[in-house]
Amino acid sequence: MAGTGGRTTLRVTSNRPCPCCGSGGLLVKCEIAMEESVRCSNGAAIAPLKLFGQEYVPETWAMANMNMIIHDMEGQIEIGDTFKNPKFRNQAGKLRTFDRVVANPMWNQDWFTEADYDSDEFDRFPPGAGFPGKSSADWGWVQHMHASLKANGRAAVVLDTGAASRGSGNAGSNKEKTVRQWFVENDVIESVLYLPENLFYNTTAPGIVLFLNKAKETERQGKVFLVNASKMFEKGDPKNFIPEGGIQRIADTLISWQEEEKLSRIVEHDELKKNDYNISPSRFIHTSDAETYRPISEIVEELDDIEAEARDTDKALKEILEKIGI
Repeated sequence: MAGTGGRTTLRVTSNRPCPCCGSGGLLVKCEIAMEESVRCSNGAAIAPLKLFGQEYVPETWAMANMNMIIHDMEGQIEIGDTFKNPKFRNQAGKLRTFDRVVANPMWNQDWFTEADYDSDEFDRFPPGAGFPGKSSADWGWVQHMHASLKANGRAAVVLDTGAASRGSGNAGSNKEKTVRQWFVENDVIESVLYLPENLFYNTTAPGIVLFLNKAKETERQGKVFLVNASKMFEKGDPKNFIPEGGIQRIADTLISWQEEEKLSRIVEHDELKKNDYNISPSRFIHTSDAETYRPISEIVEELDDIEAEARDTDKALKEILEKIGI
């Protein structure tokens, strides 16, 4: 803490990057959320977070820089291909590491070949995990973010729901499942949040938020916390939205790791292994009402009554037809 001009200033040293920052919206929201949190807690003035991003598209990169200026934020936005030429490096030429990483990459990108991954010089694709497959770069992004975290770093990334389950339950090997298995067995995945459908402007599909933690608390090790918030939305035009109360409930649930019927569940790694490393909350948490099962004898008795009633109806109809000469 440092005194400045008679008011208290909280010096925040946390560094937060985004490897595919777009126009910088997520980085801006990190700053806004921190400011609101500090104001609610003690009203202290704050110093900005250190924010870093890299963007591939020049026009979007320019917008991100404008956003940083408009919101008076400290940081750096670089331009270039994060996979082939990550700009944030340390003095040894390796990836620079950060306290927090947030990202919403484009889903299911057909981005690289296996040779591109094999030639990687930044230790992002370790033995046992390797190349996640050409058809989707989702887990390639996750691997880059994991490699960009400090030893106690944490990350949150928005992905297609398929990233949580593709390849599970199929005979033979699957590259995405292999990477997912590596993350589970290395105990890096802390939580998975399943979002409602039709939230995003470029798709009606639901998504997930994958939370990574390289220094999980002892009581959370060997487990993954799953939250199925698929029903927690209100209809909007043109898109659905999660109301403020729902956002707060989701946040409280994730922070507390509190199990709640039809919403959240703590799943042991052994159970994830039995489910072939499917980590989708929808696999383990069912939000619909449970089906009601009736005894067979009761159903048979009801069918007998229906058949008897049908016979009586047929007899009455036959008598009426005979009376009118048909």
